[in-house]
Amino acid sequence: MKIAILSRNSKLYSTQRLVEAARARGHSVRVLDPLRCYMRIAPNDVELHYKGRELADYDAVLPRIGASVSKYGTAVLRQFEMMGAFTPNPSDAILRSRDKLRAHQLFAREGIALPITVYGDNPDDTSDLLAMLGPPPYIVKLVEGTQGSGVILAEKVSAARSVIEAFRGLYANFLVQEFITEAEGCDLRCFVVGGKVVAAMQRRAASGEFRANIHRGGQAHPVELTAEEKALAIRACRTVGLGIGGVDLLRSRRGPLVLEVNSTPGLEGIEGATGVDVAGAIVRHLESSVRKRREQADERRQAERARNGRAARAAAVSRGLTRP
Repeated sequence: MKIAILSRNSKLYSTQRLVEAARARGHSVRVLDPLRCYMRIAPNDVELHYKGRELADYDAVLPRIGASVSKYGTAVLRQFEMMGAFTPNPSDAILRSRDKLRAHQLFAREGIALPITVYGDNPDDTSDLLAMLGPPPYIVKLVEGTQGSGVILAEKVSAARSVIEAFRGLYANFLVQEFITEAEGCDLRCFVVGGKVVAAMQRRAASGEFRANIHRGGQAHPVELTAEEKALAIRACRTVGLGIGGVDLLRSRRGPLVLEVNSTPGLEGIEGATGVDVAGAIVRHLESSVRKRREQADERRQAERARNGRAARAAAVSRGLTRP
């Protein structure tokens, strides 16, 4: 296969591991900075160029697009999709997962368990907004934050009001959630590839911290998931349309809850904690998906040839050129 990896930094652990795994299985792979890709868009005629050369004939694209370049990065990915390349994480799915509010609304519609969440715009509604949520503590988080950034714990109503006022003063989009006390600063990262959980770890927040993200000093170790937790992680990825995703769960008194779904989950933490070759699992998923697409394309071509043959025979019969 000819594989492109959209990444702004070829030296990142995750990018390097994907390159190694792809080349180890005999594939051609190239890392492309999405911001150096540029495109031509015309009716039935689309092109993509990179540093003065045309990009063409890629079988698969792995997007490792950072949140800061979501808009342009997904436009580049969409161009690859229009050119017929397979991607496990389509552009629209990435945008759905990056918008926490939209993702939560999709989860709620599908009946997927999640922390109770409220969202509002007008300052006059803050008191009723928090009343809808229940008593504190609360989690106030930016709608488009990543790696634990823009997430604040407010232990009192007055503190929540102050944080909300500050975010509104910055014209930031945010939501407020219940705080799951019984999780005790732990969450579960489930790595989903092709509809299966291939690895899972439990992350525990550092002392004095409530966020379990490894980037925030959290410690990780492998964990055995329940059947319910695996099914929930798979459903969450499927709901937003991701073939590859990092699903964060919380263990609560009412069962596992989906905290969020990450469309570009890092490999270093999960591979280091579990010893699982996640990069290899991703490449194998690309192989099977591209193979399936090719088989389906062959079947369509064969069916089309059969239809054309039947139509030609029928036409010949109608003109008396051959027997029925």
